[in-house]
Amino acid sequence: MQTGFENMTKEELVQVATNLESRLSLMQFEMDQLKRLIFGSKRERFISNETHGQMALPFDIPEPEHKQEEEPEQISYSRRKKNRDNHPGRMTLPDHLPVKETVIEPDQDTTGMKCIGKEITNQLEYEAAKFFIDRTIRPKYVKNDTETETSTVVVAELPVFPIEKGLAGSGLLTQVLIDKYVDHLPIYRQIERFKREGIKIASSTINGWQESLANLLEPLYDTMLKRVLSQGYLQVDETPTPVLDKNKKGKTHRGYYWVYHSPLDKTVVFDYREGRGREGPQKLLADFKGYLQTDGYQVYDSFGENKSITLLNCMAHARRKFEKALDYNRPKAEYAMEMFQKIYDVERKAREQDLDPEQRYKLRLDESLPLLNELGKWIIEIYKTELPKSPLAKACAYCIPRWDKLLAFLNDGSLEIDSNLVENAIRPVTLGRKNYLFAGSTRGAQRAAMFYSFFGTCKKNKVNPFQWLKKVLQIIPEYKVNKLHELLPQNLEL
Repeated sequence: MQTGFENMTKEELVQVATNLESRLSLMQFEMDQLKRLIFGSKRERFISNETHGQMALPFDIPEPEHKQEEEPEQISYSRRKKNRDNHPGRMTLPDHLPVKETVIEPDQDTTGMKCIGKEITNQLEYEAAKFFIDRTIRPKYVKNDTETETSTVVVAELPVFPIEKGLAGSGLLTQVLIDKYVDHLPIYRQIERFKREGIKIASSTINGWQESLANLLEPLYDTMLKRVLSQGYLQVDETPTPVLDKNKKGKTHRGYYWVYHSPLDKTVVFDYREGRGREGPQKLLADFKGYLQTDGYQVYDSFGENKSITLLNCMAHARRKFEKALDYNRPKAEYAMEMFQKIYDVERKAREQDLDPEQRYKLRLDESLPLLNELGKWIIEIYKTELPKSPLAKACAYCIPRWDKLLAFLNDGSLEIDSNLVENAIRPVTLGRKNYLFAGSTRGAQRAAMFYSFFGTCKKNKVNPFQWLKKVLQIIPEYKVNKLHELLPQNLEL
């Protein structure tokens, strides 16, 4: 049987064996990555032995030739007595909660006894949400005019409601949206909860409420979008969402939420598009000027050609490529991970010292720039020696053409080293997608983008979303359009 190796020289056979070993190693790495995606942890934590002052132990530890008897050593120490009144395991109850007091007297007769104190026990209690009917009564009066011999009816004007002639009040409408877009509770589960309270509400009714609120709040959403685009620094990312296809019964198509985050203004805006092409962001960012921070998706590369836009890339994405290569070539990938760790230590130092942008700019030039220059030279050298399809070579190939954009955060102390902030803003969409599975229509996805924008901005500014939205629904029907910016979560006083 001919194998094709009979006429090869020894050097050629060694080369074939080396290539086969590389392919086998690469296939094993890809299999390990697939298993990690299915069964493993998604965390990207890296602990360096060098950082912690530890060295790797050999597998075989030689026994000492002569064992010396250990002399007993007496150790004495003193410790601080714990204050049991401030037990670390006991939660402190909030001061703003109302207190319901119950006084329990002893069973025996206390007549003639002197009260010397009280034993107080506090418990955090809960009452289920209450439904009630908010009834507005407007007395009607008749005013008679003797001169004209006419009568007119006098009655107070009805307050403006979020939904004209609607059955639901602002509190219920707010809770429905909070449950779905903040706590990821699908509408059908909310309906079941209403049934337990003896209230029957059809899903079509709730869908109508959402549509009415979307129409009411759309001018505020447009105001938020204009505010974001006026900022000089944006982070952009995208995430898929299934949307029911009206042309194919029971089928969905993949739409996308494009997320725009302003770190300086702490505003998040979601924009729904039916595809992942460049048309959506190009249309929205047509007049944008400033810094634009993205991942390595090629659609964003076209913005780098715009002279009014400075494109930044995300250092976390570059680090992620080397983290995946740890299982393939740990010694080399570990060096890169240690360098990234040192670079991020500088960012941590700036946060802990609460440095202003100018101070952070100087700190980065002094400490981060030398580390990045060293890492960049190392990446180029490694790329020359690694096989092109190896995970380590792919990690280097990702960084080399983007290196200038990865270092662009050094230009200004207000810029972030990565786009993790906008990725964090996307998480509610991911959690919601696992619960209500898909959007019922393109309009439904657009509505969701609006509500995700409002609640994402509330989260960034640490604003209670229920309190904010309820107040907005009460006052926005009569609010002046040119002052809508006053109703944004970071501006409205609660």
